[in-house]
Amino acid sequence: MNKNIKKITVIAMLSAIAFILMFFELSLQIVPSFLKFDISDLPELIATFIFGPVSGVIVCFIKNLLHLTVTHTGGVGELSNFLLGAVLCIVSGLIYRSKKTKKTAIVAMLVGSLAMGALSFVTNLWIVYPFYYNIMAKETILGMYQAILPQIKSIEMSLLVFNLPFTAVKGIVCSIITFFVYKRLKNILRIE
Repeated sequence: MNKNIKKITVIAMLSAIAFILMFFELSLQIVPSFLKFDISDLPELIATFIFGPVSGVIVCFIKNLLHLTVTHTGGVGELSNFLLGAVLCIVSGLIYRSKKTKKTAIVAMLVGSLAMGALSFVTNLWIVYPFYYNIMAKETILGMYQAILPQIKSIEMSLLVFNLPFTAVKGIVCSIITFFVYKRLKNILRIE
């Protein structure tokens, strides 16, 4: 099979898998119920390590484009998911590209996950939450955080205490799974 056709096929397949994984989300008791945990960043990381960061970002984009057909967020959740996933792919991919070893892969995914967590503070503060304030009062959203931790006094504090670590851990979990399945998948797909 032509190398470009194989690459396009694998990217399409990983995009479809990522889209499906978005539906398998968990609500955790330690964060407000609107924060959902899923592993849909896993196929993006696999694409990133097989083909490079641009391919990972393409998988992330297609996944979120497909998810727009069933969105409950008016596209803002998908935009946030795309921005965070793209950062994970770009940071991890650029670091891994410099030296393709297991150790570099671990460092790359850890740094990518931390960058994703840090960006979640910015995207939630300036993009996602201002949109939701049109649907739900800021005080109501803050109250959902305070129900878990009464000491929370502001949205900014909520994002630092809950969203940033939640997003970083989500990236780390996807990274751990990627670490264990990447080589097997690469061998099964016979990608050089």
